[in-house]
Amino acid sequence: MELRDIEIFLTLAEELHFGRTAQRLHVSQARVSQSLAKQERQIGARLFTRSSRHVELTPIGAQLRESFSVGYQQICDGIRDASAAARAARSTLTLGLHGPQAHDQADLLDLFRKRHPDVELRIREMNFTDPFGPLRDGSVEVASAWLPVREPDLTIGPLIDTEPLLLMVATDHPLALRDTVGMEDLADWVLPYSGPPTPEYWLQTLVPTHTPSGRPIRRGPKVTTFQEVAAAVAAGHAVSLVHGDAARYYRWPGLRFLSPHDAPTGQWALIWPTAAETDLVRALARAARDTGPRTG
Repeated sequence: MELRDIEIFLTLAEELHFGRTAQRLHVSQARVSQSLAKQERQIGARLFTRSSRHVELTPIGAQLRESFSVGYQQICDGIRDASAAARAARSTLTLGLHGPQAHDQADLLDLFRKRHPDVELRIREMNFTDPFGPLRDGSVEVASAWLPVREPDLTIGPLIDTEPLLLMVATDHPLALRDTVGMEDLADWVLPYSGPPTPEYWLQTLVPTHTPSGRPIRRGPKVTTFQEVAAAVAAGHAVSLVHGDAARYYRWPGLRFLSPHDAPTGQWALIWPTAAETDLVRALARAARDTGPRTG
């Protein structure tokens, strides 16, 4: 007897109605009748008495229901448990990182993989022009972002990186000849910016509109990738505040990285959609807290 036939029998024994049984199992009423007829032939006895108005288990049908019920539930539980184990074995967590952060966060990624060897950790590159979009469309489940983040639908998790901002200039830029530079010097130059959909408050970290004393800072070429930022800076069209990883991974010809004496500290944290928080997201956050933020 096939499992589907057992399911039909047990459902009919509960509903005592062919129409409701068919509706509940999403099959035709004829399919229910055919299944029951096959079972009665195999058993060699009637399992239900039925009339135009009434369906009732026979004594043999009631005995069969008792015999089937426990075994059928065990089979269903076994299938459910096996499916859950298979899903766990195939579990994935998609993490969005910016630029070379997969290298800087190697300790965090290694710890997570060690704790969860059956989970595939997928890394996707984030772009600063749309820092929250991939989280909202489900492309990534958790991501890195520099602070502050003021999005009511997103949870801010543990810090993963903290170090002072740098100033990227062309190698022949006048600021490159100075002994010291500070944030007030930005008022004399142009900063590249990306514009919408990047939130303005988020841009202010790297593209402030005013110096600490209130002097206005001009915004110049519009950019969409770090490579475009670097190209504009190397050509002398702009200077740019950058995070410390730029100096480690983007020491390209034509670029120089300066350390403003009063540079603010750049902080990166894990963020994720509050409504879509999962056990794996929480596990990554725990690993980040245990690893602690990388400091420059």
